[in-house]
Amino acid sequence: MPARHTVRLTIRPAALLAAFLLAALLAALGLPGPAAAATTASTTATATTSTTATATASTTATATVTATATTTATATATSPTDPNAPVLVTSQTTPPKGYRLTAAQVERIAAASLAIRAELRRHPQATAYEYTKGSGQWQVSWFSAGRHQVELAQVYVDDATGAVTHVWTGFQVAWTMARGYPGAFGRRVNAWYVWLPLCVLFLAPFLPWRRTRLSADGRRQRRWSLLHLDLLVLLGPSISLAFFNHGTIGLSTPLMYPFMLYLLVRMLLLGFGRGRPREPLRLSWSVAWLAILMVFLVGFRIGLNLANSNVIDVGYSGVIGADKLLHDKPLYGGWPKDNASGDTYGPVTYYVYVPFRAIFGWSGRWDDLPAAHAAAIVFDLLTLLGLYWLGRRFRGPTLGVVLAYAWAAYPFTLWTLSSNTNDSLVALLLVVALLVISSAPARGVAGALAGLTKFAPLALGPLFLRGVDPPPRRRAVVLYLFAYAATLLVAMLPVLLHDNLTAFWRDTIDYQAGRSSPFSIWGLWGGLGIEQHLVQGATVALALAVMIVPRRRGLVEVAGLGAAILIALQLGAGYWLYSYIVWFFPMVAVALFGSFPSEVGRVVAAALGQHPAETAPVAVAGAP
Repeated sequence: MPARHTVRLTIRPAALLAAFLLAALLAALGLPGPAAAATTASTTATATTSTTATATASTTATATVTATATTTATATATSPTDPNAPVLVTSQTTPPKGYRLTAAQVERIAAASLAIRAELRRHPQATAYEYTKGSGQWQVSWFSAGRHQVELAQVYVDDATGAVTHVWTGFQVAWTMARGYPGAFGRRVNAWYVWLPLCVLFLAPFLPWRRTRLSADGRRQRRWSLLHLDLLVLLGPSISLAFFNHGTIGLSTPLMYPFMLYLLVRMLLLGFGRGRPREPLRLSWSVAWLAILMVFLVGFRIGLNLANSNVIDVGYSGVIGADKLLHDKPLYGGWPKDNASGDTYGPVTYYVYVPFRAIFGWSGRWDDLPAAHAAAIVFDLLTLLGLYWLGRRFRGPTLGVVLAYAWAAYPFTLWTLSSNTNDSLVALLLVVALLVISSAPARGVAGALAGLTKFAPLALGPLFLRGVDPPPRRRAVVLYLFAYAATLLVAMLPVLLHDNLTAFWRDTIDYQAGRSSPFSIWGLWGGLGIEQHLVQGATVALALAVMIVPRRRGLVEVAGLGAAILIALQLGAGYWLYSYIVWFFPMVAVALFGSFPSEVGRVVAAALGQHPAETAPVAVAGAP
């Protein structure tokens, strides 16, 4: 009987790992892929009688009839000279120049699609418009009746064969990023032969490949721990991403939430001093080999960014904003049509892009954007170096290498880098805040800068006010508040000096507050407004409560609580994307790996009869 019990304990973790990798592989390879396409553009129509006959297509990269999609899936802007831009066909009986079919014929072909027939049964008054898209392609779009028309369905038809090549209804009409275009976000990083090896490299150094002696009777077994489950959960969003890449949003969106909920609970427990391991962290590979592999991974990441990645609208926004600053133009409002909602971020985001725009320039178009590539690479490298320095100061070089390696091997940090977004800037500033956590004014500055990048880190203000043990005295509180407020004021000066505050509020806070998408369960399923507000209210309560509890806290507790707040914010948000994972990943890594006691701490704890956590360092060395 005892033997059976032992066998079950040794098999379960291995089975869990195998099941996870199998599920990820099946999700990535077993799904029917979407039809390949590089870019697409939704169309808009005006409902007034005088203009419907001459309606033109809106040709922003992912601009939609609802104008809510601000994260796009293309690397270049669609302009009026784009050969694939949809052009309205006004004659129903005469084929356009270079085309074989007429608009009437194309409409009949498109209307025969089962999905379109079902849509027209629901909306019998819908009006069809036909467009040419270059390269022998047609686009037929059906719009709802009424004064404010909404695009209901979109069909692509090949002129040469008369075959329907694409059909989109529902949210995939407005959200082109929900269609699953291959490589739309990050290009080659999504390939299974890149993603799955990264998952293995992320796990491998921490898995107990060798059996270790546990008792005097000579029995050996592998030492599995909660950390292994934590690492698997961190990789769990890969399954959701695989469905996202195939345009199966109905599965990709809800599949994210179990993993985020687990991490929320785990971080809260660590934040309150629960669930800390008793044994030091055991590595299967030497620290030297880990460092060598990390250097290789860094080179691979940079090479992949330069050779096979793209810049989505998030990175493009940084370049546009930096250009506005260099030309002394108002930062908010009046943005180019191919990125009309790009001014939705805090001003610090655009300031940081200024040197990259100054060095690498900008053509004025959504081209390869070398400035955005350079910025993303620098954000990524500085975050990695910051994690190394943080771990080294907290627990020595081993923890520093582990944290840096975790960043380099984690697939979602590479996904963010390959999409050339600004999300690693948020991670970088939060790592800086942890580095200076023992200095009230310094963490006030870092926290404010992070908050004026993408606003979510503003929720960490009360947490950073409390800092680490010992509790801050009145002078430290005043210094923190002064530094925080002064940083916010200085960062907002260009907005205030250009009398740009109204546009700032409209395009950032107000826009984000009303944002909804099928990439959250709130937007995908609908009808959950009360539940969403409850989650958001609980998040606010948590952000305020951590200013008081727990009473004892060190770097691990602060990192755990900070990660929990950011995860809770994302759970309640109406819009979510996989690059947001890097906001909380550094704090999760610090909380997980930093919670392991040092070898010295374990020995001292054993001598004193205490839990190892009670003898571990509680703060990063630094100014009081």
